Amino acid sequence: MNKVIKCFNRKEKGIVVLSLFLTALVFVLVACGGSVDPASLKGGETRQTLAPQYFTGSTAKAYVAAREIPEVLDSLHCYCECKKHHGHKSLLTCFVTTHGRNCSICIDEAVMANKLHKKGYDVVAIRKAVDKAFKKYAR
Repeated sequence: MNKVIKCFNRKEKGIVVLSLFLTALVFVLVACGGSVDPASLKGGETRQTLAPQYFTGSTAKAYVAAREIPEVLDSLHCYCECKKHHGHKSLLTCFVTTHGRNCSICIDEAVMANKLHKKGYDVVAIRKAVDKAFKKYAR
């Protein structure tokens, strides 16, 4: 290989090395497939959610979702931005307190996530759908 590289000037050597590097990088990216590990999405909320029976209507449905699929809600960003303003870890945190009872964004996200989960969507697909539907609320 040294004999081949000696034929090139300094600029050409750089182009060859860069081309090899970029080819290797593309190969690695394609091999990884861009898949997302659901475990990496976790917000880290470990506290118990409040009991749904203390609420009514869509609020109760949201607290039911928090009880039934905490691992999903813990993987979702809350678009009311309570993470910034209240130190929440994920959407699930909204339902370990009473914050979720008064916030239509939290409620709607949780209810949507539960519906998608019941239809068989995985965590990554649910997150993509929720992000698409609620990103307009991001501040």
